[in-house]
Amino acid sequence: MMGHNRLGAETSPYLKQHEDNPVHWYAWGDEAFAAAKAENKPILLSVGYAACHWCHVMAHESFEDPEIAAVMNDRFINVKVDREERPDVDSIYQTALQLLGEQGGWPLTMFLTPDGAPFWGGTYFPNTPRYGRPGFTQVLTSLSETFSRNPDQVTKNVDAIKDGLGDALNPKGGGAITLQTLDEVAALAVRQVDPFRGGTQGAPKFPQPMFFRFLWHAYLRSNSVMFKKAVVLTLDHICQGGIYDHLGGGFARYSTDEKWLAPHFEKMLYDNGLLLELLSDV
Repeated sequence: MMGHNRLGAETSPYLKQHEDNPVHWYAWGDEAFAAAKAENKPILLSVGYAACHWCHVMAHESFEDPEIAAVMNDRFINVKVDREERPDVDSIYQTALQLLGEQGGWPLTMFLTPDGAPFWGGTYFPNTPRYGRPGFTQVLTSLSETFSRNPDQVTKNVDAIKDGLGDALNPKGGGAITLQTLDEVAALAVRQVDPFRGGTQGAPKFPQPMFFRFLWHAYLRSNSVMFKKAVVLTLDHICQGGIYDHLGGGFARYSTDEKWLAPHFEKMLYDNGLLLELLSDV
């Protein structure tokens, strides 16, 4: 039976959240690719996870909408992936999206040939045109027509992304970076720090532990107080503000305002691990 949603048989809580969608979802696997080849349809790959806010927004706006689902079912083989269950799949297609010049994130929305080669993609698409983004139905129609009417363009995109993925997986060695160069870059980077509340200037504010680790190492090398102040100021405000859960512990992914006051209510282990490591070092 080709036309039905197959996610009810999955064990992932995230995939099971979508088992009642009118979209004829497949899980990642041979069955989906076989169907795409048999019907000569492109694959719509949607990657997300249970705690992802914009994943839920797109699901409610588009995947639960019978009219949008009908377009998806008619023109694509639709595949849903839980990034926490298949980080390997997510990593490949996130890299492919970045090679297209787009910023990665979730939900990840990629368009693939029947053998799984990416030819275009994005992240969140609204159900109607807004936020400077096209509506999802418009995207679906355009990509489906490109696949069927302009196969040379699809092949061109596939080859370019494939070459880029090959370079990313096998990076060429470069020259060594001197400590002087690192200090010069750090001196430029520290200008991006909010001098009153820490973090980089503006909203939303992310903790960015790797960025501030870079500044902390610059302080350890140079003993320059401006690097130390930038890092300590940031960590003080993070720990004293709303991004830290003063009741349950742990840190939210980011603050939606520039004061570290209003958290985005989502805690990720990898964010907390990096932040705790920096806090321990400082």
